[in-house]
Amino acid sequence: MVTVPPAVDSTRTAVSPGLPQARGALSASLVAVLSGRESTLPSDADIRRTDPYGDDLQLVLYALYELHYRGFAGVADELEWHPGLLRVRAAAEAVFLRALREDTAGGSDVQQSVDALLVEPVGDGGQSVSHYLQREGALWQLREYAVLRSLYHLKEADPHLWVVPRLRGRAKAAMVAIEFDEFGAGRAENIHARLFADLMADLGLDPAYGTYLDLAPAEVLATVNLMSLFGLHRSLRGALVGQFTTVEVTSSPGSRRLAKALRRAGAGKAAQRFYDEHVEADAVHEQVVRRDVLGGLLKDEPHLAPDIVLGIQTTEHLEDRLAGHLLSAWRKGATALRTPATSTV
Repeated sequence: MVTVPPAVDSTRTAVSPGLPQARGALSASLVAVLSGRESTLPSDADIRRTDPYGDDLQLVLYALYELHYRGFAGVADELEWHPGLLRVRAAAEAVFLRALREDTAGGSDVQQSVDALLVEPVGDGGQSVSHYLQREGALWQLREYAVLRSLYHLKEADPHLWVVPRLRGRAKAAMVAIEFDEFGAGRAENIHARLFADLMADLGLDPAYGTYLDLAPAEVLATVNLMSLFGLHRSLRGALVGQFTTVEVTSSPGSRRLAKALRRAGAGKAAQRFYDEHVEADAVHEQVVRRDVLGGLLKDEPHLAPDIVLGIQTTEHLEDRLAGHLLSAWRKGATALRTPATSTV
């Protein structure tokens, strides 16, 4: 058993969300420690017995990763690097990463993996969320989609910045060029996270950072945790580049469908703007990431090819799991959230 002394800061409320509700024994222990109510963390044995894709472990990872972003209201900044919390995170990461490796094919053919990303779904894209929303998605489903994606898009591109110091030459320059666009090219009002907040407000949702964490199922948490996992580990820098490549290559066509879905459903211009921006920007980013980020990294460190493939495959694996969850619920007319979201308007 590992204990953590209470380290609660009552002044941290301005930009940080509140602690989430627990979803099992592991997350209950963690939340109690972070809130200062308890001092005992879960054991490695308890963590190893947990479902790697389940709500409990994914919330533990998400909460521990969030300490490296904006933290939580009332939780002291010093806990970001507390050895006991880092040990719990490492044990949870090992469970998650092992499952990801076991559930993907692996390999080292980066070109083949990237080429596969360029193939659009045949027919009506029956397992594609963006195809579904473009074709028949209702406004309430688009609102739910925004709620779920807010866990990433309100900190869009932040996890990918961690890879920049770990690259060099052409790969680093190209990565920074793409990130410059993601962060508004020097204009705060054009930061993509700000554009997504505007989208949420347009849809009658609360755009405050972290508002909807308790509504997001494990399938969503896993997609965000994957970026943090790869970003925080230098040894997984190739995997983060693979994950980033997957996002950039698939973003433009998916964003085009989502922009059409929002127009069809009667959403406002601010909601449409976010995806319109990604149609154009990510079409350019796709070329840069394939030619310069991937090309530069493979030239500098060809041994990272299997990790790049891992990043691509695990991203697809988790996105497929999320799509299955969303479409299964929506086709039944049911919410995909853990509890329904309320409107701010």
